[in-house]
Amino acid sequence: MRPNLTKDLIAFSETKLKRPISNKTRVFEILGVVITALGKFVFMDYLNWRLPFVVIAMISWFLYIFFRYKIEKGVIKYWGFRTDNFKKALKLMIPFSMVSLMLIFGIGYFQNTIKLTWHILPLLITYPIWGSVQQFLIIGLVAGNLNDLNSKKLSKSLIIVITSVLFSIVHFPSMWLMIGTFILALFYGYVYLKVKNIYVMGIFHGWLGALFYYIVVNQDPFQDVFLIFLN
Repeated sequence: MRPNLTKDLIAFSETKLKRPISNKTRVFEILGVVITALGKFVFMDYLNWRLPFVVIAMISWFLYIFFRYKIEKGVIKYWGFRTDNFKKALKLMIPFSMVSLMLIFGIGYFQNTIKLTWHILPLLITYPIWGSVQQFLIIGLVAGNLNDLNSKKLSKSLIIVITSVLFSIVHFPSMWLMIGTFILALFYGYVYLKVKNIYVMGIFHGWLGALFYYIVVNQDPFQDVFLIFLN
């Protein structure tokens, strides 16, 4: 019988680590993601400190990644910051992204909200960075750690649903964003557990997310995040 692809991938990744990741570390990382998510409600939704929160969250997690890298260099590839399977991940993402684009523009057509401006261009460049951070946190650390726990295993389907619900809740109170991110996380969770590649997922997250904001949510993140400091 042909070995399961996901198990092979995990086994290959684990061989790149000098020592196995403990359950204590995995739980610590999941709690860190939950705390970051709670911070979103406080600093972004309540205090309206969107840009400072995003910058601080990114710097904090980049420092954590660097700290883990100094201890165990193989952890970067294990998490999915890799290019050797870029094309494989890309092939999985393109069909989903094409369908997503048709749905986004279809909803925008019926809502009469297809009103793109030059503001979207900076977001198409910068948002994939934040998208990669989100994919690393929600999909990589939550779904990845739940899948690789050294104790009793959860089914992959349950892991994907748990991750999708968490990703959706983080985008409360926008109903459109909650629905969109839930569907996105269902597919991204499947892709990640099959082919770990944060780069591809982050790029498409950023591009689709920027268009989703402008067309479906009918909101201008560039105005809300950047221009507010210039006015």
